[in-house]
Amino acid sequence: MGRFDTFVIFAEMRTGSNFLETNLNALDGVTCLGEAFNPHFIGYPDTSTLLGMEQDTRDKDPMQLLRLIRAEPGLTGFRYFHDHDPRVLDAVLTDERCAKVLLTRNPAESYVSWKIAQSTGQWKLTDVARRKKAQVVFDAAEFATFVADLQNFQTSVLHQLQASGQTAFILDYEDLRLLDVINGLAMFLGSDARLDAPDMRLKVQNPEPLSEKVSNFEDMEKALAGADPFSLSRVPDFEPRRAAAVPTYVAGHTAPLLYLPVKGGPVAPVTAWLAALDGVNEEALGLRMSQKDLRLWKRSKPGHRSFTVIRHPLARAHHAFCSYILGTGPQVYDAIRTTLVRRYGLPLPDGAPDSGYDIDQHRAAFHAFLEFLKGNLAGQTAIRTDAAWCSQAQVLQGFGGLMLPDFVIREDEAAADLHALAKRMGYAEAQPLVPSPDDVPFSLAEVCTARTERLAAAAYARDYLTFGFGSYS
Repeated sequence: MGRFDTFVIFAEMRTGSNFLETNLNALDGVTCLGEAFNPHFIGYPDTSTLLGMEQDTRDKDPMQLLRLIRAEPGLTGFRYFHDHDPRVLDAVLTDERCAKVLLTRNPAESYVSWKIAQSTGQWKLTDVARRKKAQVVFDAAEFATFVADLQNFQTSVLHQLQASGQTAFILDYEDLRLLDVINGLAMFLGSDARLDAPDMRLKVQNPEPLSEKVSNFEDMEKALAGADPFSLSRVPDFEPRRAAAVPTYVAGHTAPLLYLPVKGGPVAPVTAWLAALDGVNEEALGLRMSQKDLRLWKRSKPGHRSFTVIRHPLARAHHAFCSYILGTGPQVYDAIRTTLVRRYGLPLPDGAPDSGYDIDQHRAAFHAFLEFLKGNLAGQTAIRTDAAWCSQAQVLQGFGGLMLPDFVIREDEAAADLHALAKRMGYAEAQPLVPSPDDVPFSLAEVCTARTERLAAAAYARDYLTFGFGSYS
């Protein structure tokens, strides 16, 4: 028995998948069944059944068809595009006995070919004399969506293969006419059959350069000139993933409001505001909940709303520095503080800051902490990325593993936004939000300089980009 029982070709329209299928079907013992899980037809546009199964039966339970494919003699597979029935995708990706073939093509060529096929109605060509030519209009917005769908699907597939320790045979459109590559694919699939020559019955439909196929080619050039094929503008994310942190959530006692706190933000003032809204002590709020407690609370509060409050990254970093690193006491991370002094050169006082600790010392120490944070958030230090200073984007992503807040409120707008939220939930009056106290021994307003801003922006590039933060001052 070979490595594989079945195979799947991950491709898209106009990538050459018909040509690849034709050549695979030319191999003894190998059968490709077309687009078996296309939601609009079963296998091929002009067929009503596949392996004896009607499309209606497949649509009710696509796993039935997948089982039939697996039971076929020889090596049997199918083509799968990003918009095909998603119910079978996980079963295919997790099946190590299913070979994965990934077929790609220059997306600009693929997009234009797709537009021409839409215009002419000609999706396959076996006789050049019957070829239909057309010029099409390039639509930048449509192309951006086309590429995003393609990239998102391919990235997801590759990630799942990596996570399960599998590999795919990767082909480009330009490889399809190379005999040694097709025979290499046969070898990968475990087939002993080889081709003496590619099956060339299917013809290239649009061999002209793009400039002859696109009527507004100059517009296309301008649009693609602004593209970022190497993701140079992407903010790298090497930060550790975070859990949903349900025990930190704060649930209203009678108010159908759920607060998802971000450590390092205005947690105490917002919790106090929610307790005042409910007319109870903070201890009466839903605290340190389990997921089961959270589900029960949600069921008991129909129409509930959830929210979180984020803080400017620079203000949050300064708060974390003053609260957990600078001084001494129960809140301070003593081991991290010691390591930051010894290994990262933070100029911190031996103990708690005293009257001799001036603002210049404080600023120098805080700047050194911001430089440490840049490496820490990028996964370049041995010190944990603590919840008090991790990126807020990562915190919200962690929330998303269970639920996302209905409202993401900025601290500087929290008083007005929380008042409006309370009114929306039927509370005519709400206690004003008490502002967070200034950090000690020095406030951020006293410490902040242009260099402080630059260091914070470098450390928290993801938060600045995700939430649109500007300068603090």
